[in-house]
Formats: sequence, structure tokens, C-alpha cells
Amino acid sequence: MKLILDNNLSHNLISRLKDLFPDSTHVMIEGLDEADDLKIWNFAKENGFTIITKDSDYSDLSILKGFPPKVIWLRIGNCKVHDLASIISDNVTLLNNFDNDSTIGIIEID
Repeated sequence: MKLILDNNLSHNLISRLKDLFPDSTHVMIEGLDEADDLKIWNFAKENGFTIITKDSDYSDLSILKGFPPKVIWLRIGNCKVHDLASIISDNVTLLNNFDNDSTIGIIEID
């Protein structure tokens, strides 16, 4: 699974998750840090990324537009980068099952 991290997540997560999700990126790296959600959505769709975010707007887009792209919605408060990396790493089996399930377009992790 290739992740694209939304602006509300630190780009430093990329290096912490590279062993689990090696082809992942951040909107800032892709020059999309000032883009609206729909532009990021379309970029993810065209390039095979799953969006990972703390933003509920992608849930709304998933309902309106369907998927792909798939969305991982982190419903957690503010925390440090290493805590976020741990949360994502601890859920890697769940996330891989989500990625392989063609009937689910969004998953929430809290």
C-alpha cells in the first residue's frame, strides 16, 4: 500500500513508516501542501495512493465520490510523531486487510 500523508500529519512520518509502506509520500513532497482536498483526492486516485489524514473532509469525499482512493482516517488527538508512527505500525495488519478488501473505501483508527 502506498500512502499519501495529508498536511495535518508530519512529513517526518514518512521515514518512520518506510519499512512498512516504502512507496509513501507526503502532500508537501508532491507540491500539494497548498492544494485543496479534491486536488489531493484526484492525485491519490491517479497515482494509486491511499490517503491518510486526520481530516473528516476525506470521509465526505469518499461518500460522495466512492473509491479509489481509499482513506485512512486517524481519529486521534494531537500526539508526537513517534506516537503516530506507533499507532500506524500497531495497525499494519488491519491496514493491509483494508487495502485488500475491495468493498471498503474508508477506515477509521482511534
